[in-house]
Amino acid sequence: MANNYKKADLDTPVQSVRRKKFSLNGDSVGRSAEKVARFLGTGQYLAWQSIFVIVWVLLNAGMFAFAWDPYPFILLNLAFSTQAAYAAPLILLAQNRQDDRDRVSLDEDRRRAAETKADTEFLARELAGVRISVGETVTRDYLRRELEELTDLMHRIEDKLEDTRHDEASLQDPPQADDRQR
Repeated sequence: MANNYKKADLDTPVQSVRRKKFSLNGDSVGRSAEKVARFLGTGQYLAWQSIFVIVWVLLNAGMFAFAWDPYPFILLNLAFSTQAAYAAPLILLAQNRQDDRDRVSLDEDRRRAAETKADTEFLARELAGVRISVGETVTRDYLRRELEELTDLMHRIEDKLEDTRHDEASLQDPPQADDRQR
């Protein structure tokens, strides 16, 4: 059996694969679209665009000799149309990615809610079981009340016995005063 591997080949780490700097897969385009959409929604972008438009109009309004885009500013309109044509799909792509993230987050929240509900139901059953078990055991208050009732019953029995002894003693001893008179 011929072994095609050399020991040095197995000991040496594999060279890392270079990533392409430009990739058109959905994830990398989506990340780029999100970056562009975030930038388009900032005040910084609006400020830069306003400065650009003001400079464009001033340079082309005839103040300088090289007006490359005369008054209706058709080239500027074309630039804005092109920007809008690219910005809208990029923003939609970014929204789709956000929707996907929201969907995953919602699924995770639902899963956690189901787990929490199951845990809560389990704990409720356990608590009910503990309450039933505790309900069958003797509590300190119950023992105290029973002991008080037994103590009260013993005092009444002792009082009855004492009354009975006293009555028997009085019946057995004849009155001594009557014996002296005879």
